[in-house]
Amino acid sequence: MVTGKAAAGSRREVRDATPSRADFRRRIARTDVVLEDPRLRAAAERLGRGLVKDAIRAAQARVRAGELEPDGVADAAVAALPATAGGLRPVLNATGVVLHTNLGRAALSPAAVDAIVAAGGNTDVELDLTTGKRARRGRTALATLAGAVPAAGGVHVVNNGAAALVLAATALAAGREIIVSRGEMVEIGDGFRLPDLLESTGARLREVGTTNRTSEKDYAAAVGPRTGFILKVHPSNFVVRGFTSAAEIRALTGFGVPVVADIGSGLLAPDPLLPDEPDAASTLRAGADLVIASGDKLLGGPQAGLLLGDADLVERLRRHPLARALRVDKLTLAALQATLAGPVTPTWRALRYDVDELRERTLALASRLPTAEVVASVAVVGGGGAPELQLPSWSLSIPSAYAVKLRLSEPPIVGRVEQGRLLLDLRCVPQPADDLIAHAILAAGDHPCT
Repeated sequence: MVTGKAAAGSRREVRDATPSRADFRRRIARTDVVLEDPRLRAAAERLGRGLVKDAIRAAQARVRAGELEPDGVADAAVAALPATAGGLRPVLNATGVVLHTNLGRAALSPAAVDAIVAAGGNTDVELDLTTGKRARRGRTALATLAGAVPAAGGVHVVNNGAAALVLAATALAAGREIIVSRGEMVEIGDGFRLPDLLESTGARLREVGTTNRTSEKDYAAAVGPRTGFILKVHPSNFVVRGFTSAAEIRALTGFGVPVVADIGSGLLAPDPLLPDEPDAASTLRAGADLVIASGDKLLGGPQAGLLLGDADLVERLRRHPLARALRVDKLTLAALQATLAGPVTPTWRALRYDVDELRERTLALASRLPTAEVVASVAVVGGGGAPELQLPSWSLSIPSAYAVKLRLSEPPIVGRVEQGRLLLDLRCVPQPADDLIAHAILAAGDHPCT
């Protein structure tokens, strides 16, 4: 038995053999030392020194919290680095919603992505290389857009559909009246409403008709010397059924004022798959003076507001001072031209995905996963387009507890939860990514989030 001073000495030796918290912290390599790791030096060149230092500091904090060994800082920092310095993370859209607004709507085609990369440096966006003089901004993209809609005498592009409508209202109706049906006073998303948007331009709304019925006579009675234009709005994300009626574009063209049609979803020509969706070409042929459409919906391109119509009217809008504030950058112009002139878009393919091929692909993935089933499901267009169109589909069905874990995987995988199951619809997922989904599900299998 050890007593007295001997026992005290033994306890002191035990304490001395245990590293103190200060000693543990001293073992954490300094940030400048970790930055000398060749992997992190290369990452600093690619992503920026600040972003890499943030990753190192986060790893050092994990060491202090006891989650990581001191010699694991560099590895943890490398693992935490994003693929790009852009901040946005590429996501696999397995929701079955083709144009998912929260996921950025249309996925760009490889041709559009290549065009953006090529336009990343200096370009001839406003330069005529033959004469060396200034040229019209984005002239090649605008020419391609005009070629896609021959019925348009003039075309212009701004940064989104709402901007296109604001430009038209400001240029044509500031201090005047815009005639619009009460049944078309829509909310366009995130709490923004059409009346508020238009009135912010200094225009006054002249509402006609009722929620469910508006006739040609209602418009005729409202037209007067203060009328800026008649506005027709396609209610892209809802449908009113029953005792309803609406005046056609053709019936509104004889009142001596411009007719502006906001068709919303962005079809440039008729599409048999979407018979209830208006398109720019048909709307112009029906007599509309100006058509407004979106670039990042059914067109399958970048976010943009397309203005197509009477040449003099479009030029008037193009020369308005507000147009300068709403203009698009060279990257959007490049992506738009590639979308219009290039191969079919991912949006086009997803809407037409062969349902039998999709089933076989989903079955093949399910065969690799012990927790998975294959179930019939329904996909939708999304993005405020074709609200009643349902696309027969097939989905991988796994327990809903996997939803959070997959959203936090690399890359994030986003599905939809229905009746306690997580459904993963592969129609918008590139086929090579099936392996990533399988690995992510298997990795989450032992500890799915609850």
